[in-house]
Order: sequence, then C-alpha cells, then structure tokens
Amino acid sequence: MSRVHVLQARGYPRMAWKNGGGFTEEIARDQGQGLDGFGWRLSIADIQASGAFSSFAGYQRIITVLQGDGMQLLVDGQLSRPLLPFDGFAFDGASEVDCQLIGGPIRDFNLIYAPQRYRARLQWLEGFNRVHTSASTVLLFAGSQAVDVKAGQQALQLEQHDCLQLEGNEALLALDVQGRCCLIELDPR
Repeated sequence: MSRVHVLQARGYPRMAWKNGGGFTEEIARDQGQGLDGFGWRLSIADIQASGAFSSFAGYQRIITVLQGDGMQLLVDGQLSRPLLPFDGFAFDGASEVDCQLIGGPIRDFNLIYAPQRYRARLQWLEGFNRVHTSASTVLLFAGSQAVDVKAGQQALQLEQHDCLQLEGNEALLALDVQGRCCLIELDPR
C-alpha cells in the first residue's frame, strides 16, 4: 500500500549550498542528513548572481528554471542551450559547472540522484494529463499556482511548489493531473 504525503512549500527547510554561494530549500530526500548520504534529493535554489555550482560527485543532476529569465551553463567547458523556465537540463554532478544568468536572479528546481542506487525519470506536464506509473517512489511537484491531483480514489490540490510524495507503490498507479507540474519516478536498482 502506498504512503501519501503532501509536502508544503512553506515548511521546506532552508540550508546553505555546499559551496557556500547561496541557499536552497530542501523538498524531500530518501535518507541522510545535510548534504551527505542521500540516494536522491529534491530542492529549490535561489540564484542571485552568476557563478559556480557545487560539485556532487557520484550523482546525476536535472535542473529546471522555475522563475526568472533563465540561465546558461558552462559544463566542463561546453556551453548549454539557454535554459528557460520549465526546460529541464541533465548533467553529471561531478562536472565543473558555471552559471551565467540571462536577465537577473532566478529560482530553480533540482533533482540530484545516485544512478548506481536509483533509476530516475523526470518530466514536466501541463494542462490535463493521465499518467500511469509503477515506480516505487513518485513525486509530483506543483509548478503552477494550483495543481489538482487524483491518485486512485484520493483527490488533492497542491499549491505552488508543494510536492506530493507517494512511497511504497507496488502496483500500476493512475494519476489524473491538472496544471503545470513535474512528475518524478524513482526506483531502487
């Protein structure tokens, strides 16, 4: 039986970046404390100025701009496409990454996961979507003001940046979703 939790944005703990260059709000993680020991972690970061990203060796990262004009990343000497709102971008956590803001401060959304421990899938949805998932951990992050979710017989509404977390899913689960959101599916290897 799946365990369902609604994580509210107003309750996310705030912590310093690994490199000390800014702050992040942690949404959820599988285990561990601080910036160590997790297999996966979701967070929101406020980027006030262009600069270097923290290194997360042994992890993969998927980053998405939530608010602001966007950014461009220099990843191990290679320039990324301009990253605009709700356009996910994946890179190796061990990479040397420098961020150039396009038009001022931004807010971004991050999935960091250990690929040797988890298989991960991340996709942004907009409007009405019916999705089916058999992932053991399912996270649904609200990117718009209000997201309506029906998971099985349970109907919920998420406010902007709230996150629905389903743990222990053992069956094919149908989700009806209305609004802009990010669906993340995680399975242990």
